[in-house]
Amino acid sequence: MSKGNNVKLLGIFLLLATILLGCGSASPVSKNIENYTGPEITKVVVDKSQRKIFLLNNKKIIRKFKIGLGFAPQNHKIKQGDGRTPEGLYFIDRKNYNSKYFLSMGISYPNANDTRNAKKLGVDPGGDIFIHGGPRYKGEYGKKDWTAGCISVSDKNIRTIYSMVKTGTPILIKP
Repeated sequence: MSKGNNVKLLGIFLLLATILLGCGSASPVSKNIENYTGPEITKVVVDKSQRKIFLLNNKKIIRKFKIGLGFAPQNHKIKQGDGRTPEGLYFIDRKNYNSKYFLSMGISYPNANDTRNAKKLGVDPGGDIFIHGGPRYKGEYGKKDWTAGCISVSDKNIRTIYSMVKTGTPILIKP
């Protein structure tokens, strides 16, 4: 093979590699997450008794959605496995594009108070509390409160929430 053919083959290979690597990336476009351009969401409020999540810009409600909670939703989460959704002030501390529940956003539970209280009781406070998409497994369908303590919304709604809420946003979870 001549030097000119090697250069052409290398060029074709690099072009194909670039195209294929671009197709394999975890781009938000593949889950149809729109680029949110509205007012900044400065706070998220969850009202457990109303089964609603509110996205606020300062004190103005920008959007609200119906939610599901942990399988034992009354009262504040104390320990791992209790099925309760925590109550109090937390932060959105991470986003998971590859969640087993479509998309998810992490909540900074447990905070220092939760950890201290669990230690006093000699229990593990648990963790991995998220806002996430809908049910995926047999036994989760058809139940209002089915999570292990997370806040669930429909896949359509988690797409919207995921696009609107930034990591670091405070989230107040009320009884």
